[in-house]
Amino acid sequence: MTGLDKMVSQILDEANNSANAKIEEAKSKADAIISEAREEAKALVEEISKQSEADVANYEERVKSSADLKRRTALLGAKQELISQTIEKSYEKFCAKDDAEYFKTLMEMLEKFVQPQEGEIYFSSADLAKLPADFKAAIEEIAKSKGGKLTVSEEGKNIERGFILSYGGIEENCSFKALFDSKRDELQDKVQKILFA
Repeated sequence: MTGLDKMVSQILDEANNSANAKIEEAKSKADAIISEAREEAKALVEEISKQSEADVANYEERVKSSADLKRRTALLGAKQELISQTIEKSYEKFCAKDDAEYFKTLMEMLEKFVQPQEGEIYFSSADLAKLPADFKAAIEEIAKSKGGKLTVSEEGKNIERGFILSYGGIEENCSFKALFDSKRDELQDKVQKILFA
């Protein structure tokens, strides 16, 4: 082998060695990049998985909370309905008194609501037709004992049960319905305590 051939052979060997070294370095870098990418992908998958689990848990909690709210709302609605029905039945029972008991109740109400001034008392047309014989005199006596005067009006008012007092053009509705309605919140509280204590 001549000197030139040796030189060419040596240059080729060095070039091959350099190329092989660069290929090995490139493979090593590629393996490192791939390994790093795998680690990043693994970490990303874990993060996405944890986020998904958190999202699912959050969604389940919202669904549970929503269902619980609907259940409580339905329960509250049912309780309110039961309370209303109980009050309505109490009102109906109160209104269903026989005439003697009914007019006795009206006397007790008059004792409470009569004012010490001159006025008129109104009943329904049905009640006017069945007023006991001594009822007008009893009304006048109650008003007198309170320092006032009450005249029974012959005009029937559109009320079911009870009466309306009128003093100086100002009417006070003492019908059973008006009294029940004015005490509705208080009655609801009492009925709720009785039914759901």
